[in-house]
Amino acid sequence: MTTNGGFKPVFCTIVPPHVLDRLARQDDPALAGPARRTLERDAYERTHRRLTTVIGAPSVAPPAAAEPGKPHRTINDVRHGTDLPGKKVRGEGDKESKDATVNRAYDGLGATFELYLKAYERDSIDGSGLPLDASVHYDEQYNNAFWNGEQMVFGDGDGEIFLDFTIPIDVIGHELTHGVTQYTANLTYFGQSGALNESVSDVFGSLIKQYTLGQTAAEADWLIGAGLLAPRVTGKALRSMKEPGTAYDDDVLGKDPQPATMDDYVRTGRDNGGVHINSGIPNHAFYLAATALGGHAWERAGQVWYDVLTSGRLKQDALFADFATLTVSAARSRYGDGEELEAVRKAWERVGVRTL
Repeated sequence: MTTNGGFKPVFCTIVPPHVLDRLARQDDPALAGPARRTLERDAYERTHRRLTTVIGAPSVAPPAAAEPGKPHRTINDVRHGTDLPGKKVRGEGDKESKDATVNRAYDGLGATFELYLKAYERDSIDGSGLPLDASVHYDEQYNNAFWNGEQMVFGDGDGEIFLDFTIPIDVIGHELTHGVTQYTANLTYFGQSGALNESVSDVFGSLIKQYTLGQTAAEADWLIGAGLLAPRVTGKALRSMKEPGTAYDDDVLGKDPQPATMDDYVRTGRDNGGVHINSGIPNHAFYLAATALGGHAWERAGQVWYDVLTSGRLKQDALFADFATLTVSAARSRYGDGEELEAVRKAWERVGVRTL
């Protein structure tokens, strides 16, 4: 499967490799074991995805699009194995399962579909009614969730550091938004373009949570993955858009490394050039723009970001300055020279990104 521009879909996880690396080095086998197995499984899935895009997937009929404007969800249970997609346990319109994980996955897919449809008139991930598939109970004590270019996959967590990955609805929205990016801007998953890829997923993951809860920008917590960390962890989430670098500070996980401005930009060869780290900068820019405008963040600020993502003008290897410049242009095009333009421009100035 390819997307526009011929770019191949990538394997995207919610928990950054640097977090799992640290856990894998712990002396306690209850912490290190699941982290090592998760890293190994992620490496396998990433390699499998690359091979599939090179040699091609087995020839199968493409999935039928759903009725326009209606979701078509399928939840599968892998039963702690790794062969995807697993056994179907709930389809569109089926009654609730006795398994809360299945129901959370089903509801999260629906919430994501609804936000994109109601706020941006986008019919599913690809804009053409793509069926939404997810697999739950993946592997044993798997500490991650991922979008593999075709579907969502959720681990149950190890119970020590991470809980069930279907708990935070923004995690579901985040990963599915990688699919939206895949079908639109195709941002290369490395360096600043990769950090923008991650940031766009955080932005819309947060907006999906806010939309579901009916929250304004002022009421939202702006956390990504709240509820995912186990009680023993000193932290509140995986990331904070309001205060990057403050999501956790734990003797096992270490301290949240995200910068909020370009002054603290992290140059690293790990994590595809720090895609999960430097995403804190554009994340914070969106938070600043959304809270300056007030009201529902998915409306004006979210609309500007969505316009850029789907404009066809965003280069696959875009830098922060490229994205920022396009948001300024999009704000002016949609809203004129008013408070929206000013809020967007000032947000990027405050995080140290110059618009061109």
